[in-house]
Amino acid sequence: MEYFICTNCGIQYEASERPPPECPICEDEKQWVPIDGQTWTTLAEMRSSGKYENDMMEVEPGLTGIHTEPTWSGVDRRVLLIQTPQGNVLWDCMSYLDDKTIQAINNLGGISAIAISHPHFYGTMVEWSHAFGNAPVYLHAADRQWVMRSDPVLKFFDSPSVEIIPGITVVHCGGHFEGSTVLHWAQGAQGRGVLMTGDTIIATLDRKSASFLYSYPNQIPQSPKTVRQIVDSVMPYKFDRLHGVLWGRHIERDAKAAVQRSAERYIKMIHS
Repeated sequence: MEYFICTNCGIQYEASERPPPECPICEDEKQWVPIDGQTWTTLAEMRSSGKYENDMMEVEPGLTGIHTEPTWSGVDRRVLLIQTPQGNVLWDCMSYLDDKTIQAINNLGGISAIAISHPHFYGTMVEWSHAFGNAPVYLHAADRQWVMRSDPVLKFFDSPSVEIIPGITVVHCGGHFEGSTVLHWAQGAQGRGVLMTGDTIIATLDRKSASFLYSYPNQIPQSPKTVRQIVDSVMPYKFDRLHGVLWGRHIERDAKAAVQRSAERYIKMIHS
């Protein structure tokens, strides 16, 4: 029995004798199936290949980015480790995990909790939790159907927000997925507040604005109603900086106002 991993979206499945016949996450209209078909791997196969390693880089004080090199799946991942005196939180998850990564993270204080923005970042979340003392994994209950490997470490919530450790709050926004969330770090950016957004609010390449899409690879826009819903959910929080889903996709200052302006521009363009 193997815990197979989809090589396109990187999601790990329940143990089985053979790979699943298809990947529902890739079959969904927000994702895609590669032109040469669906393929599968395992964590053991990835480790034994010697091809992969996780790079870690400080993004700002108390925040470390982790990325697998070379990029191997259709969903490029950069996840974030927030380090606080109350415990460390992993925001979003990836597929590749090895002993070197575990040791490096333990040197930074380990992981007390994991929170994931949406199913494209579930990765090998159960493996990550088990490697760090069964750290609880917080997921919004609206996305329960997309969980492909169940485990007691998964903690589903259906409230508008949940503070998982003091000063770190997961906020339900919807949009990209029904259960999509963002993470607010109150003490980030020297106390000015940081919002980490996954694919719910994506920082654009000009690093001055943001955008909102239902599907990024298939270029399906959000509705104005949904954009308003997303923005309304984050406006109660103080944040000066925004970190999106990829390296370099961030808004360094005045991010809250940038999100508001960007939403107004988006809605105006949709209605024009």
